[in-house]
Amino acid sequence: MRIKSFTLFLFLLALLSVTDSFAQIRPRQKPGQRATPTNPAQQNPQRTQQQQPNSSGQDTARVKKPGSILDDTTKALYGPKTTLRLYENDVLEGIYREQRIDTTIQNMQNQRYWFQDTAFYQHLGNIGTASQPLLYKLPTRIGARFGKNAFDRYAYNPDKINYYDTRSPYSHLYYVQGQRGEQVFEVIYARNITERFNFGVAYKIIATDKQFGSTSLRDDGLIDNQAVKAFTHYRSKNDKYNLFSNYTHLNHEQIETGGVKPADTDDTPDSLFTYQNELVFLEQAVTDEIRHNYHLLHMLKIVGENLKAYHRFDWRKQNTTYRDDALPEKVDSLRNFYPEEFYSSARTLDKTNYREFENEFGLSGNTSISYYKAYIKQRNSKIDYSAIQTINPDTSAIGAIVSEDRVENQVFVGGMLRFNYQDKYLLFGEGEYQLVDNYRLQAGARFKGLEFIQSRVRQSPSLLEQRLISNHFIWDRSNFKTTITDQSRASLRQQFGTRLFLKLSGAYTNISRLVVYGTDAEPIQLTGNQRLLEAQFANHLRLGSIHFENFINYTNTDEAPAVRIPEWLVNSKLYFQGYIFKNALFTQIGVEMNLPTGYKADAYMPVTQQFYLQDNFTTKTYPVFDVFLTADIKTVNVFVKIAHANYDLWEPGYYETPDYPGLRRSLTFGIKWMFFD
Repeated sequence: MRIKSFTLFLFLLALLSVTDSFAQIRPRQKPGQRATPTNPAQQNPQRTQQQQPNSSGQDTARVKKPGSILDDTTKALYGPKTTLRLYENDVLEGIYREQRIDTTIQNMQNQRYWFQDTAFYQHLGNIGTASQPLLYKLPTRIGARFGKNAFDRYAYNPDKINYYDTRSPYSHLYYVQGQRGEQVFEVIYARNITERFNFGVAYKIIATDKQFGSTSLRDDGLIDNQAVKAFTHYRSKNDKYNLFSNYTHLNHEQIETGGVKPADTDDTPDSLFTYQNELVFLEQAVTDEIRHNYHLLHMLKIVGENLKAYHRFDWRKQNTTYRDDALPEKVDSLRNFYPEEFYSSARTLDKTNYREFENEFGLSGNTSISYYKAYIKQRNSKIDYSAIQTINPDTSAIGAIVSEDRVENQVFVGGMLRFNYQDKYLLFGEGEYQLVDNYRLQAGARFKGLEFIQSRVRQSPSLLEQRLISNHFIWDRSNFKTTITDQSRASLRQQFGTRLFLKLSGAYTNISRLVVYGTDAEPIQLTGNQRLLEAQFANHLRLGSIHFENFINYTNTDEAPAVRIPEWLVNSKLYFQGYIFKNALFTQIGVEMNLPTGYKADAYMPVTQQFYLQDNFTTKTYPVFDVFLTADIKTVNVFVKIAHANYDLWEPGYYETPDYPGLRRSLTFGIKWMFFD
């Protein structure tokens, strides 16, 4: 489903606005009625949102009657102060820190903040497309895993869902519309059924239109993404038992073009920026991915906060389908795009289904200066591959289905130990061991703003890297060895009054036996080591109403030729923040620049949903400027921006990924409307 007009938007707005008839009025439980905080962080909970002038509620106002949200002085009783968020891992660690919902306008206009993961990503030139982290990330998951992560960014993460504690029903509508067809829509509804039982549900849509080429499939649609989450939290009357549970779903469709295609030998990358008039490699190809995740965490206090037993259960299912009903014609006995056709030269229908069950049983406990956790975990996973084989190679009639499956049963043991003092000094260590091969170790220390972390990860290749059956790729890499990654990281944070914040960090990473997708788009294991040196600088300078924010990342890959990262990545934002129109409107007005230096960016293979090495194309060092205005109007946040304002000023365009041009100039509008009744 895609939003083509404001009709659906207005309908949902009207639907949510009538929830005041079901409004729930109850007193907020006093902090002393909950479990006594044992972590120093609990005594001074840190709010993630900034204190905005229009985001206050009145807890002490008198209630006229049940269902009312106004007191006798017509002041609002309910708002951001009475709608709180809670995270399951905080409760497991004994940190009962309920945070206010985020009502700020900070970064609302930034595309990176429209999704679940706000890291920098390489993608295919538009929102919702296949992506991978632009900067290096230390692996954190060991043991069996699927290996298809191109759409992770657009799915709700079951482990990081925020649960609500509301005095009245809370809902919000979030809508973004771009000139080039970019659309993001999300609706959330949450309410307390009882004082100790909360339930919520959310629905999200991401959609966009093709920017280049035209196909006969689904008109101009490029991305159709629908995501759902339903979540609940229950705690017993005496706080001895807590239960967190959620269900998440993703249905993602991406029309595959293969990128822009040169019309003749005279074409160069700079001549392929006519967008709709450009040819594409694939005419009728599409990727479909469906995910289902059920997550449960419940815990029981045995000896207060000193000893708790917990159980975590996860069921995951991820099914991917790649279909192309019109394979490109041969040119000089070679395909324009695919390397081979093993089962049919007329059409492709590849399916890969992954299923995983995971149970974790453990003990945890905390005091005012320490926290510990010990657990045992069992993971059962299964992967199925299938491809169609036609009766004759050049016909579309299916003659057989070629398939294969693989089952993994693994056991893990792990734990964590942490000592802290006044949330300023910290020592910690954690580890996980998969019998009898993989492991993950990490230790660190923090002294006020200075932090050191040492990590080591021994990780098996993903199931996809080890084996695949498809119409265009068949490989068996069961002889691959584990990859070992060592990383040393240090960082320093310092706040200078209210005007200046600085963060400096650096890391040295050594990777042995790295597995990557080579220039033929198939997995290879490298001999020798890949060594990266990283440095980061971030600051926020405030001079009155003028704010200047910078993030600068430097990565030296001279000794890591298979890790393709821009040497420099700069993100800068200069803006005015304050009241305008005689203090009637709180706003930000500014400009933001994103600049990665040129590098040999990985290419993308839609058959496998993997980015792979290429040596024939180097992206340009090209800055992208956004001019924006955001505003806070009581319970409504809005923004208007001109994305890629410098389009076609000194360059015809730029490439996010080889053969995939970046988005042109686009006038974009967004709104977040919050309801507290």
